[in-house]
Amino acid sequence: MKRHLIAAASAGFLFLCTGNASAQAVDAAAAESLVKKSKCTTCHTLDKKKDGPSYKETAAKYKGKADGPQKLFTHMTTSPKVKIDGKDEIHDDVKSKNEADIKNLAAWILSR
Repeated sequence: MKRHLIAAASAGFLFLCTGNASAQAVDAAAAESLVKKSKCTTCHTLDKKKDGPSYKETAAKYKGKADGPQKLFTHMTTSPKVKIDGKDEIHDDVKSKNEADIKNLAAWILSR
């Protein structure tokens, strides 16, 4: 009986360590700090449309797509034109040159 409990506990631990690896890899505090520093909440919120889509809407659009993280990374670093109230405007870059920080932010958005 004791061996079965140890095996079950070990299997559960292994699942916890590997089953949700992408969520564990996200540094939420760092992502939220970058959102604040970059003033992303001027146009975006967690779950409601503002001038830009909510993070939840963006996550739904890209989640599960192999190129989703890269598309978000590119969007946040290339100042693309976006439509706001029918007018083309430049989307501001995130306020970081650190690729790992920006990739973390993309992963955070996808985890919403």
